[in-house]
Amino acid sequence: MSHHFDTKLAKEDPSLNVCDFYLFEGAPGHTVMAMTVNPDAGLSVPDVLHKEGLYAFRFDLNGDSHEDVTFNLQFGDARHADGEEHTHIQSYKVRRATGKDAARSAAGEVLIEGETEKVETKNGVRAYVGLAPDLFAGDAVAIIGWIKTYYKEKRYDASHFQNRKNFFGHRNVTAIVLEVPNELIGKGKVHAWATSSLYGHAPEMQVQRWGLPLYTHIFLTDPSKPELIDKFNAAGPAEDIANYAGVTAEFAENMSTYAGSVVNPSEYGKQVVARLLPCALPYELGTEAAFDQAAFNGRPLGDDVMDIMLQLASNTPLADGVAPDLSRTRKEFPYFGAAYTKEEQVGVVPVPRPTK
Repeated sequence: MSHHFDTKLAKEDPSLNVCDFYLFEGAPGHTVMAMTVNPDAGLSVPDVLHKEGLYAFRFDLNGDSHEDVTFNLQFGDARHADGEEHTHIQSYKVRRATGKDAARSAAGEVLIEGETEKVETKNGVRAYVGLAPDLFAGDAVAIIGWIKTYYKEKRYDASHFQNRKNFFGHRNVTAIVLEVPNELIGKGKVHAWATSSLYGHAPEMQVQRWGLPLYTHIFLTDPSKPELIDKFNAAGPAEDIANYAGVTAEFAENMSTYAGSVVNPSEYGKQVVARLLPCALPYELGTEAAFDQAAFNGRPLGDDVMDIMLQLASNTPLADGVAPDLSRTRKEFPYFGAAYTKEEQVGVVPVPRPTK
């Protein structure tokens, strides 16, 4: 969960907390998009999706940072699964919207519908929504300490990452996974992001946006500018350069200066801005996905994105020493492996919910 309790509403309702977004090649001629919500589902929070929530995968096809194609999901009321007190079933519909409708709430034609905890298939589209292992890995305590040292003591301190503990290990999330024929998205290079919104009895209110892993948790952390994260999550990427280029460059310049890792910090800051903004995930449809130091091309389930973002922020080979549990992935749809069982979670401490 590279984005954990990013906004006030996500704190209050984890079903609206977009933890991660993945984008990669599926079956031949198909693309997989997946987002996860409900951090620590089943242990700290229920496995339910918000019945007035709107969950969307948004694709920019022409580089203007506005969505041209959107796949959005809405869910019905939750009921208990047969014989399972803590497992819930919900109906849902997946819609595809294009053109001007792509930016409209719950617009578009219904592609597929079904129920959670099942794989649904129709006309080359596959969908799965349900409990899944959290495949993000990271030492959460380390990165918090590293950033605090940067702001309070104005120095780079890699010693925070010597504990090598995956805070997210053996935890579950709710995964929303779609696999669609490429022609339902477009051709060539796209830029994508995932959002959660409230939409029901009132106009749509976007709660969270996920563009790149850990972007807000690293680059928008200035304690003197607490409004930046909420502003980021409430909007799309079109204004990202205008709004966040300065703070992004400043963080990269200062952190790399403190680390002694660059000759020209100002130039390095510009390079980081060019890499990260607008904050959306680039992907060449029909190619093997990889999120690495050289380039971003989608994001497969097993890449260690925390190390990559730490290295970009500091221009050092910084690593937290933990990695995603690849044994919890599979080669076929829905690509997430089995969720961790109660027996496997013995000793895992529930995540404290932030106070409202």
